[in-house]
This record gives sequence, structure tokens and C-alpha cells, in this order.
Amino acid sequence: MGAGHGHGHAAGKHRWRLAVSFTLIGGFFVVELIFGLLSGSLALLSDAGHMAADVVTLGAALVATRIATRPDTTGRRSYGSYRAEIFASLLAVVLMLGVAGYVVAEAIGRIGEPAEVSAGPMLIVGALGLAVNVVALLLLRSGASESLNVKGAYLEVVADTAGSAGVIVAGVLVAATGQLFWDTAVALAIGAFVAGRAISLGRQVFAVLGQHVPEGIDAAAVAADLAAIDDVHDVHDLHLWTLTSGMNVATAHLVTADAGAHHAVLDQARDLLRHRHGVAHATLQVEPADHRGCDELNW
Repeated sequence: MGAGHGHGHAAGKHRWRLAVSFTLIGGFFVVELIFGLLSGSLALLSDAGHMAADVVTLGAALVATRIATRPDTTGRRSYGSYRAEIFASLLAVVLMLGVAGYVVAEAIGRIGEPAEVSAGPMLIVGALGLAVNVVALLLLRSGASESLNVKGAYLEVVADTAGSAGVIVAGVLVAATGQLFWDTAVALAIGAFVAGRAISLGRQVFAVLGQHVPEGIDAAAVAADLAAIDDVHDVHDLHLWTLTSGMNVATAHLVTADAGAHHAVLDQARDLLRHRHGVAHATLQVEPADHRGCDELNW
């Protein structure tokens, strides 16, 4: 028997932020790529590569929000397509780790090479790219705390912003001191920063895909609260997981000795899960005390 059928879609309301960020970064990616090719600047081409990763991540996030809200015409997706957003977040993790690896490899490869810095168009275009990334960060920041999909896009832009800032700082330091050490040191720091953010997001993504108990919810406390409802004698087969960001789901069997209390028990359990524990949808089965079989399962 179901309770709490209203679903909230965390990333959907931030779709316009993703769209604006995608347009800004996608447009500047073309500009940076053209200037990189015309000037022959490897630094600009490298940063354009980072921008390309942003474009792919933001595009995937936008597509995922569209897929997530698409009605199921096959009859096979009983939970809808909300998990598309989580897979988009996983793509962001892979791209961020790839960028981190590339930055570190480039830094190591430059050890011992003479410093060559073109401080003109390279730094100007790099500074403009930094400004574009900052605008995208401001747009995505509020949605990052509500949606893993938006958070994946946000962290990818954070990584690119750090990369752009680091390239500018390293370029200035190398030009001022003539020491290539600064370029290598900053690049390694950027790689570590990006990898750390990717690993953190990856843990959250795999927690959702692994159907772990949602962060911030204590399964034992939920079971105790359900068992404390009037006429509930036992709670078993309690499962809690996250379908997508902002959509926590639960199933549980509630045992009661009073058949006439089923409706009241369902109403109280639904309200408790929704308002006290933040569970958007719960499938609850109320069963008599003499019912046997369900509690024999071991998962």
C-alpha cells in the first residue's frame, strides 16, 4: 500500500541555470579554441580542453534533467528515469578525474623544459575565461546543494575555474622569475584539487547507485519512530534509499494487532516519514500480528 506519492525534482527547477551556464561556457570554448589555434598557445588549447569537458558535463546534465522528467511509454520504468541524473553525475566524476590526470601528466612532462610564456593574448583570453567560469559558478552554486546532477556540473566548473586561475598565476610567476618550477607546482596542486573533488562526488554517486541509506537519515531511528506509532507492534523489512537528489524512498512492513487501525497507522507513518525524516515516497504494508512469511527474508 503506497503513501506519499508527491515527488520533488531537485534538478528540474535549476535547469535554467544549467542552460545559461552551458551557453556561456560553450560560446567561450569556441572563442578560446580559435585563439589557441591562431596563436599556437598550448596553454590556451589546454584550457580549451578543460572547457570542452565543462561543455560535455553541462550538456549531459541538461539532457539528464530532460530525460528524468520524460514520461515512461514502455511500462518498464516503474520508478521513471530519475536515475539519469545520477549517471550524468558519474560522467562528471570520470571527466574530472581525466582532467586531473592530464594536468598532473602535463606538469611532470614539463619538468626540465625551458619556460616559454606568451603574456599577451594568452593571459587576456585566460582572464576572460576565468570570468566566464565565475559567472557559471555563481549560477550553479545554489543548485549544487540540492542536486547531485547540478553538483557534478558545478564541481566540473570549479575545477576549470581553478585551472584557469592557476594557469594565469603560474604564467605570471614564471614570466617574473624565469623559474618553471612555479608552473609545475601550481599544475600539481590543481590536479590534486580536482581529484579530491571528484572522489568526494564519486562517493556520493556510488552511495546512491548502491542504494545506501540516504545521508542524514538514521535507519535505526526511523524504525524506532515507526514502532512508536499507536497500534504498531513491530517493524520489519525496512529499506531506505535515494532515487535521485531530493527523492528519498522507503519500504516497510508494519505489524498491528488491530485490523481497524490500518488507515490511521498508514496516515501517521506517511506523515512521520515525510516530515520528520524527509522521505518523499514510502510504500508501506500493514499486516496483522498473526501473519507469517515476510519476516523470514534476510535482506
